[in-house]
Parts: sequence; C-alpha cells; structure tokens
Amino acid sequence: MTPPLRRTRLRPTDTLRLGMIGPRTRKMRSALSALGISLGIAAVIAVTGISASNQAHLLERLDRLGSNLITVAPGNGADQKPVPLPPTAEKMLANIAPVQQVTATGATKAQVYRNDLVPAQQTNSLTVLAARLNLLDVLHATLQSGHWLDKASENLPMTVLGDQAALRLGVSAPGERVWLGGQWFVVTGILAPNELAPELGTAALVGWPEATARLGADGTAAMVYLRAHPERVPDVQTVAGATADPANPSTVAVSRPSDLYTARAETKNSLTGLVLALAAVALLVGGVGIANTMVVGVMERRGEVGLRRALGARGGQIAVQFLIEAVLMGFIGGVGGLFVGGLAVYGYALAQGWPASIPLYTVIAGPLVSVLVAAVAGIYPALRAARVSPTDALRSA
Repeated sequence: MTPPLRRTRLRPTDTLRLGMIGPRTRKMRSALSALGISLGIAAVIAVTGISASNQAHLLERLDRLGSNLITVAPGNGADQKPVPLPPTAEKMLANIAPVQQVTATGATKAQVYRNDLVPAQQTNSLTVLAARLNLLDVLHATLQSGHWLDKASENLPMTVLGDQAALRLGVSAPGERVWLGGQWFVVTGILAPNELAPELGTAALVGWPEATARLGADGTAAMVYLRAHPERVPDVQTVAGATADPANPSTVAVSRPSDLYTARAETKNSLTGLVLALAAVALLVGGVGIANTMVVGVMERRGEVGLRRALGARGGQIAVQFLIEAVLMGFIGGVGGLFVGGLAVYGYALAQGWPASIPLYTVIAGPLVSVLVAAVAGIYPALRAARVSPTDALRSA
C-alpha cells in the first residue's frame, strides 16, 4: 500500500517565490493587470491632486480678497462716546501668534482742500489720515497712478489720495498740489478703489512721521488692520479686543467674520467632500478590475493548481500564492499610479497657472491603499483556487 504524501510547511521565502511565479511567467498579463491598477491609483492621485490644486487656488484668491482680514477700531463707551485705542494697541495685536501682518491708520486734525482759497467749511467729507508704509501690502491695495509713500516721502509734505478724494478735489494725476493742514502737499499717487477698506477712498494719506510733526496726529491708531492665519481667524477675533485694550476690552470694535471667510470655509468643505467621493469611486473601479483579473487567472491555471494539489499542496498554500500575486500587482500598480498621477497633477496645474498641490495623505496612502484593495479583491479568487478539486483540475487541464 502506497503511503500518503507527507504535507510539508513552506517557508516564507518559498511562499513568496511561489507567489512570484505568475508575474514572472505571465509577464504580459501581469503587466496589463498592474497597468489597470496604476490607472486606478493614477485617477485617485489626479482627482485629489487637481481638486486640491484648484482648492488651493480658490482659497489663495479668497485670502487675497480679505477672508483673513480683521479690523480693530475704537468702540463706544458707556456714554456712547468713542474710546480711543491705547498707543500700544498696534504692537500688542502684532504679538498674537496667528497674526501674520499688521498695519494701521491714524487720525489727524487737518483738512484737505483743492487750494488755499476754498472756505474751511467746504470739506467735501474728506479726511486726512496718517498711514503706515505697509498699508497697501496688508490690504492688497493698488494705485491708479503714481507711487506709494516710502521712507523718504513719509517725512515730507507728500500725500496719496483715495480715488473719491481725488475726484472731489479735481486731481487727475500725480504731481499736482493740494492745500492740506494749512500748507501745500504734493500728490504722489492716487489709490484704486478697494472694497476691503472703503474708508480710504475719501482720505488723503500722509506718512506717519509727517502727520505727527505737522498735522496734529498723536501717534494713536484710529484703525488697525490684521492679516491672520486663515484657519485661526475666529481665534484672533476672540482675543483681539482684550489684547488691544486689556483695561477696557468691551470698548474695542472688532470686525466679525466676513462673507468671504464663510465662503472660504464652505469652499474648503465642499471640495474636500468631492475629492473623497471621486477617490472612493476610482478605488472601487480599480478593485473590481483586480478581482476580475485574478478570477480569470485562476480559471486559466486550473491545471497548475490541480497538479500542486495532487503533489500535496494544501488549500491554504494555494490561496496564499494567489493572494501574494494580487498584492504584488497592487503594490507595483500603486507606485506606478502615484508617479503617473503626480505628473498629471503638476502638468495640469502648470497649464492652469495654479499652485500644484498633492495632499500628503494621498502620496502615502496611494500605494498602501492599492495593496489593501488588491488584497481584498484577491481574497475571493484565492479562496476559489484553494477549493479546486485536484481530480477535476487535472481532468480539465
């Protein structure tokens, strides 16, 4: 009587070597299978990357428009009269960690007229403000013509007019003079309209040192403009009042979140949901493709499976062999998809003029998810191969 075959245990290296038989002997089919996985992962990378790049572009534009701009101004006290900000308010607000930029304007006692013959009461509702040199940078403001104040002109009788101020004074170009604070000031520039700070449109802006020396400015900020980290705007708004005036925080007027900030949050949330939904669809399609490829592979290799079973291989060893094949194809496809998808994202972003952005979690999760999807998709084909009857498999070979 012939003794039964003794079943032996395979070492991990032997199991891995068996799992690589399929990819080595069926190079074209394995390459096409890996290509299918690569396209799925590339679709995930491209969808998430292009969406993230578009999101970064939109958020950057919203931030430039002022979604992270906060204004701090004097509020009213118990007697309903304005309470000035302390002289230290500007510096104290600049010390808030999420605050990125700070600038300010200050009130003066001067009025501006077209010439020295205009009656004093005809002010045209114009104001004269002391201005920091970084005012345009923080507000992302521009000039219609001329140039902004610099370190030299801020100490001289020179001014920049808001667009409405220039219109009411009849000033059409830089180089003209206006009667400001009882003396002539040369107009160096005219501001373009700015929706973030409409109060500047009816103002004549003078360098801070000149306004302090000649126009009665006391060095106190009448309006402080803050640029905060976009994600920390509510936090800055919460502490801005107490920081600007610790003794009387209730008398400080801090702007509330603007419609732009709300739009920014909605844009970020909606695009994130879209990215996740499209990524899930792409992974589902990739997983179905892997499962289909593995099922076909099992059917084509019934003879091989039957021969191994007849020689004593256990069902678990057969299942592990096919599962390793699926995982290998998933890993190769995931790495290839990451590379192809990354090229697609950077190429598309470059063509659109967007900042290229691929989420870090996508870069890390791409190959890992492809392996996981391949393993899940390969479970059924592997179990099917393990259940193949040696007799039926050899008969059909």
